[in-house]
Amino acid sequence: MAGRLIKAAIVGASSILGKELADELNASLVATWDIALFDTGDVTGQVTAAGDEPMVIQEIGPVSFVGIDVVFFAGDAATTRKHWKDALTAGASVIDLSFALENEKGVLVRCPLIETTEAGTTPAPDLTTKVIVPAHPAAVMLAMLAARLRGKWKTARLVATVLEPASQQGREGLEELHQQTVGTLSFQSLPKDVYDTQVSFNLNAALGAAAKLDLSKLTAQVRLHFGDIAGGEALSALALQLLQAPVFNGYTASVFAEFGEKQKLADVVKALQGGMVSVVGPDEPEPSNMSVIEQAQMLVSVRTEPSAENGFWLWMAVDNLRLAARNASACAMELVALRPAGKVQ
Repeated sequence: MAGRLIKAAIVGASSILGKELADELNASLVATWDIALFDTGDVTGQVTAAGDEPMVIQEIGPVSFVGIDVVFFAGDAATTRKHWKDALTAGASVIDLSFALENEKGVLVRCPLIETTEAGTTPAPDLTTKVIVPAHPAAVMLAMLAARLRGKWKTARLVATVLEPASQQGREGLEELHQQTVGTLSFQSLPKDVYDTQVSFNLNAALGAAAKLDLSKLTAQVRLHFGDIAGGEALSALALQLLQAPVFNGYTASVFAEFGEKQKLADVVKALQGGMVSVVGPDEPEPSNMSVIEQAQMLVSVRTEPSAENGFWLWMAVDNLRLAARNASACAMELVALRPAGKVQ
């Protein structure tokens, strides 16, 4: 696969996730990506950078996807629903980072980044697979833990509190948090178009009734994706709470891992360490949402719990945008690998 030329289109290229995806593809060591950037509205015609290469964002037209192998939808759900069938008609495969298509027939939720999992509910892609939804990054980071811990100890159970960053809501979420932060410090009224509540200097278990994000629905989606990529048995061993945090980027999570019998700290660390997971030592700085920005690895610290000899506290952090982009790239490579002799169908 190394050195193969793959033609790709990124729809929603002006989004922060679209930009992250373009950088990820340009930095790939396993394939050469020929990327075209597309979007809608006033951003078309603008010049942006994909890696070190300046590129023009194009308007989506009738022949935009002709000759394209993979179309990544990294913008809003409405744009995905409007154009995804055009991509299929042109012969391209679809990678949907907007989650608009996850309930469509034949669509798979995937995370090839997880080395070993229990029997999942979603089959592997085959020659009939046309659309893949990369699993939600919060589900991916929890499934990585579950895969490694339950791969060694089937009795492992996880109780997780995940802190949601504003960047998961794109530029609108980032801008509203910024404006609220400035407004709070200057005693001004706060914009609430995205969250319909104050998120600056605040932790929220629920947002306003008119918010563009429903934390209870998001929690259900993360659980569903976790079950798809980690397996039904792992899902039954996960308790999950999701909170909106007043941070701009990066997922963090506090996870209590409990086992059926007493385990050694060194054994838990050994089970977690490696690949995309880096366990920090007791003398190193604790993981934080800031320390993982633009980092490929997920950082995890492991601590004993004095009142529960069978349990350990895990504090973890990961760059949500980098993880989403890397997973999307891996999902696309799965489809390309199924058709090594020619064009993705």
